[in-house]
Amino acid sequence: MKETKGRGSRLYEWFNDRIDVNQILGWFLSASGIIYGGLDRRLEFREALEKALKKPVPKHVNWTFCFGGMTFFLFLIQAATGILLTLYYRPTPEGAYESVRHITNHVYYGWLIRGIHHWAANVMILMVILHMLRVYFYAAYKPPRELNWLVGVGLLGITLAFGFTGYLLPWDQLAFWATTVGSQIAGAVPIVGAPLLVMMRGGETVTGETLTRFFAAHVIILPVATIVLLALHFLMIRRQGISDPL
Repeated sequence: MKETKGRGSRLYEWFNDRIDVNQILGWFLSASGIIYGGLDRRLEFREALEKALKKPVPKHVNWTFCFGGMTFFLFLIQAATGILLTLYYRPTPEGAYESVRHITNHVYYGWLIRGIHHWAANVMILMVILHMLRVYFYAAYKPPRELNWLVGVGLLGITLAFGFTGYLLPWDQLAFWATTVGSQIAGAVPIVGAPLLVMMRGGETVTGETLTRFFAAHVIILPVATIVLLALHFLMIRRQGISDPL
């Protein structure tokens, strides 16, 4: 027991020599005091949090109900890593590929941030598909939740659009030809295919205009649409509750 305490005190001293632990703890306690002190007395944060979080969970809820929450968590990771990548990325034909190389090879932990963004995107698509399958097999799309099901379908489409628009941003040969083939598939849609193809590409072929449009969609249009649909999704879940099993 004495040896354990000795190791603990030595570890504390080692950290304290390099980092002012007491100052950090004091700052944290001060921040907590502000939040749960004066601000809480005026804005009643504690009461609002208890009302929002202390909601009973039905007994039939199991681990498959976590797919939606995992998808939302991955979306937050994508947002955080995407913001960091945007600080160095240049959405131009001349600078896109070189900026991605710079992020990967020279930016501090850039390879890690880009890797997290890449793999979290793949896992997010998997999670949203599993979430939709869970809702379908539990028949949670039936009235009165059919509107929420449609919102979920919209979120699935936006998630796939995130993957498609983000694939072009490295601006390498693989991204160029994958976007060419993918946009041609959209162009094969009857009646609206031709104007849809031109709208996506910004012309007849994949050019720098396409890169600009895909970047704008990836970092502005799709995130805003996602936030709006997520707000509707969560509000309807809070209003209607979790569906009962079949």
